[in-house]
Amino acid sequence: MTRLSRKAILTTELEILIPFHDVDSMGITWHGNYLRYFEIVRCQLLDEIQYGYREMQASGYSWPIVDLQIKYVQPSTFEQKVKVIASLVEWENRIKINYQVRDVATNQRLTKGYTIQAAVETATNELCFVTPDIFRDKIAHLIEKVTPAISAGSSL
Repeated sequence: MTRLSRKAILTTELEILIPFHDVDSMGITWHGNYLRYFEIVRCQLLDEIQYGYREMQASGYSWPIVDLQIKYVQPSTFEQKVKVIASLVEWENRIKINYQVRDVATNQRLTKGYTIQAAVETATNELCFVTPDIFRDKIAHLIEKVTPAISAGSSL
C-alpha cells in the first residue's frame, strides 16, 4: 500500500507476523530485528521508486547508511501482527527515511526511527554532497504531486 502525505514524498507499509525465531526467551522481539524490518520496508519503498539496490548499483552509485536512530516505545511479541511503515522525507542532499512499527490491531506505535543514506560514486569512491540526478529524476513526478498538496493545505 502506497500513499502520499504532507511531510513525506512517499510512504509505503507492509505487515509482518513476528516469527518465533525473532524473539528472545521472554517472547519479546530481539531489538536488532527491527533493523531488518526497516530494511525490508526500505527495499519495498525504493522498489516503488524504481531505484532499488540493483538499480543503484547499475547507475554507478552506492548508498550506504551513514546514520541510524531507533527508539523502542513498546515491545512486540511472538505472533503479534505489526505494520512497518517507511516514509521518504529528505532527498535533496541525502536520503532520509522515517520508520514506524505499529500494532495492526490497535495501531499503537511500538518503535520508530530513521536511516540516512548518502550517495557514493562507485568509480571514485567519493561521497556526493548533492543527491545525484538519477535519483532526482526517479522522484521528480512524486515531488510534483506532493508540492501542490502542501501548497493547497497551507494558509497565508
